[in-house]
Amino acid sequence: MSKSIYVGNLPWSATEEEVANLFAEHGTVQSVKLVTDRETGRARGFGFVEMDDATATAAVEALDNSNFGGRTLRVNEARPRTPRAPRM
Repeated sequence: MSKSIYVGNLPWSATEEEVANLFAEHGTVQSVKLVTDRETGRARGFGFVEMDDATATAAVEALDNSNFGGRTLRVNEARPRTPRAPRM
């Protein structure tokens, strides 16, 4: 089973490959998705990493409040997405 991990306060220059390499030090990374602005395509400074349950917890503990690209990362287990009300 896999677990989704929220990664915040990423440098805007970070790539999915760099984030995957960072997390790979703690286990097998299944996927990385960095969130970008719909209109500009620029990175928004956060993303999600999918890892298996066994290594995800260790990665969260090891990487939360660590330095990456000159920024202090915020890493925790992702919460389920809540549905939004439709725009009018």
